[in-house]
Amino acid sequence: MLETTHFTDIDDISASELDRVLTRAADIKSGDDETQLTRATLAMLFEKPSTRTRVSFETGMTELGGHALFLGPEDIQLGHGEPLSDTARVLGRYGDAIMVRLFEHEDLLEIAEHSDAPVINGLTDDAHPCQTLADLLTIREHVGDFDEVSAAWVGDGNNVGQSFVLGCAMAGIDLTVATPPAYGVDDDVLEKADELGSAPTITTDPEEAVSDADVVYTDVWISMGQEDQRHEKLQAFEGFQLNEELLSGTDAKVMHCLPAHRGEEITGDVLEGERSLVWDQAENRLHAQKGLIVELLE
Repeated sequence: MLETTHFTDIDDISASELDRVLTRAADIKSGDDETQLTRATLAMLFEKPSTRTRVSFETGMTELGGHALFLGPEDIQLGHGEPLSDTARVLGRYGDAIMVRLFEHEDLLEIAEHSDAPVINGLTDDAHPCQTLADLLTIREHVGDFDEVSAAWVGDGNNVGQSFVLGCAMAGIDLTVATPPAYGVDDDVLEKADELGSAPTITTDPEEAVSDADVVYTDVWISMGQEDQRHEKLQAFEGFQLNEELLSGTDAKVMHCLPAHRGEEITGDVLEGERSLVWDQAENRLHAQKGLIVELLE
């Protein structure tokens, strides 16, 4: 069992616990670990729509012998009529764990503060630690031992990127982050990465970032709720697209957390090509989250 009660970001667990979760996930994936959480219930609070998060958590709980309960914006009040603290207190008594996918990170922290059951961050505007677990599991499967891996993040310094920065620092992956000047990773995240292991190299040059990379990772430039920034961001991110021209001269594998906007942050031929780890990465959301849930609840 993990020392932490809640999983609000990747650094809620230690580096050794991170390795334990990934090893547990790999063993569950291979069938070497057949742990069951019979009759366990996961309450899932969704303020944002989802494909992979909902399906992977719901499938994972079913395969572990438990049950996942979907609660969307129309199913409960999510702070509109009842305080988040009250919702957290009640759900924490009904279920064994709560997974939340919200806009505001502070809302997640409020739920965690008042829940007796473990709270898992399924995504907020600041962080996406479950995605990072899947990312690291994929890198370990396909690229190699973390201390021998060089990775690049190219694009927006968003929630996925910020959790990946922390995860790489904890795992010992040499990371370079390339973003346009106004769209970088938050300074407090970079400071935390430095405390956890090593802050990434920061650049505004995508070619520099990918030149020595074993794996290159990107995400959408226009995240959910940023549609009004579309024109501005498309101009700012010119030159940051993952395409064969940018990746020429390197054997780097490519990752994307999905959904992808083909023709914007990544071309269709790269996403579908031999470099792509994207589909294994998406599958690993299931296995990584099962490893996490077992370690939290067993």
